[in-house]
Amino acid sequence: MTSVDPKEIEKFSRIAEEWWDEAGKFKPLHKFNPIRLSYLRRKIEEKFGKISGVKILDVGCGGGLVAEPLARLGADVTAIDASEKNIQIAKIHAEKSGLKIDYRATTAEELDEKFDVVLALEIIEHVTDPQVFLQDCAKLMKPDGALFVATMNRNLKSLALAKIAVEYLLRWLPAGTHDWKKFLKPSQLNSYAQSAGLELHELRGFCYNILSDEWKEVADVSVNYVGMFLSAQNPKSKI
Repeated sequence: MTSVDPKEIEKFSRIAEEWWDEAGKFKPLHKFNPIRLSYLRRKIEEKFGKISGVKILDVGCGGGLVAEPLARLGADVTAIDASEKNIQIAKIHAEKSGLKIDYRATTAEELDEKFDVVLALEIIEHVTDPQVFLQDCAKLMKPDGALFVATMNRNLKSLALAKIAVEYLLRWLPAGTHDWKKFLKPSQLNSYAQSAGLELHELRGFCYNILSDEWKEVADVSVNYVGMFLSAQNPKSKI
């Protein structure tokens, strides 16, 4: 069973050339990137004692906005995306930047490898079956690995801020980028993760301050949030 949504792949393929344009359609991601990378780096270093040499899989990597900074930190990065166009853009940019990243046009369900860290950032709200998607991601984790899932909560606040304001009022993203009905409540995400043999280690939120024009990591998970999951079958995975 596949969780890949061809319509979502086509949607992002159409704007693939703009991944690295900080003033283009992915401007919000460029603004958001530093705070989520700071969080990921801290948690990976807490778990593994380092980030250099850690084997990381970035699922739904887009143009490589997360893969490249992690590779610069010395991580062994494999980055996959169902869009061939996204992968080609990512490969070209990595080559120009002198970075070694294993980019592949494929999906989590098609891989048969194990990684220390699996990243599923802002992708689960674009798949057809989030439960199957998490199962596919979980099977790619090493026994003592970690999975990070970043998405958006589903409530009236997220509808107002992450959908209506972002796409129609501020026009930070093209209208129709997100389907609010596909946003996931943390309880739903945790339920899907448990069915995949995972245990929630931590939930953290990210909040944008329009006055200071900056993102901050917060305890509030009412809009943007990330869940860190470990294997429930391996007691050594507790950190």
